[in-house]
Amino acid sequence: MQEVVRSGKTLQELAATMVRFPQVLINVKDVKKEKLQESAAISTAVKAAEDRLGDSGRVLLRASGTEALIRVMVEAASDSLAEEVARQLADIVKSELG
Repeated sequence: MQEVVRSGKTLQELAATMVRFPQVLINVKDVKKEKLQESAAISTAVKAAEDRLGDSGRVLLRASGTEALIRVMVEAASDSLAEEVARQLADIVKSELG
């Protein structure tokens, strides 16, 4: 709301300037989700993915609260890049925690 006040624009005007990135979500099932924070390989892969995407995307890995799975979400400037990065991360999660 501070930005609305600061800019003097309506929320609708500000929202119109937002760029939506394609998003890919992959659920990696049957993994030891409690080990997510302990894996150096996963941490390294996430950092590499974030560096690759730069300011044009984001990465989120999150353990499900109710299922034995890790959610891998990637937003990127293109569908193909989001899919590629998400698939790479999902494969690493499966190999490390599966």
